[in-house]
Amino acid sequence: MSGYLEDGYHRDAAAYAPESARVGFIRRTYLHLAVSVAALVAVEAVLIRTNVAMDVMAVMWGSKISLLLVLGLFIGGGFLARYMARADSGVVVKYLGLALYVAIWAVMLLPILYIAVHSPQFGMAVINQAALLTLITFGGLTLTVFVTKSDFSGIGPFLFAASWAIIAVIVAGILFGFGLGLWISFACIALAAGYILYDTSNILHHYRTDEHVAAALELFADVALLFYHILRVLMLSRND
Repeated sequence: MSGYLEDGYHRDAAAYAPESARVGFIRRTYLHLAVSVAALVAVEAVLIRTNVAMDVMAVMWGSKISLLLVLGLFIGGGFLARYMARADSGVVVKYLGLALYVAIWAVMLLPILYIAVHSPQFGMAVINQAALLTLITFGGLTLTVFVTKSDFSGIGPFLFAASWAIIAVIVAGILFGFGLGLWISFACIALAAGYILYDTSNILHHYRTDEHVAAALELFADVALLFYHILRVLMLSRND
């Protein structure tokens, strides 16, 4: 969910590069996305089989202060990871940024995945359903951008404002103790869908051909957010 491309086209954007360079950039971007998702799955599989998940949940849900700190670290860590992954960073720094963001989401997803896996009401079936719905949604939105070649960069400011509005509601829920229910997840699913359109169109129109790591990080953020809230909706719906 980056904003650093909103100030206009790069003079050497992938849109103006030779076809071979443009295709290579797109392939590298989605290869890095696939590897990042695979790394996340591998890390979660290891952590769920240990006591780390219980420790993480104890820290995250220990108090209102701890929840706010986790939220702050998630936001701050995301900004840091994006900064590191930008093309003007060294290659090692860029990959460290992507790895940092995968690690951040591994921590954020761990509690809900642990609950799903170890609950007789859910199990791996609900995780697989959420993963399939995420893949279908992401694939459909991606195909829409690639087929229409539309530039959705104009919705960036609206997505940015919506992101902070949702964060403000979450903070208020933590401070004042009111439940957020299903509606917050539906809002986040819509937000993630908007960011998939936005970031995919940036890949076609705005990113440079050497920004595949940064582009993959943005798509990974969109996929992780979408998956988390689809899974949350499925679990809460079954509880009802």
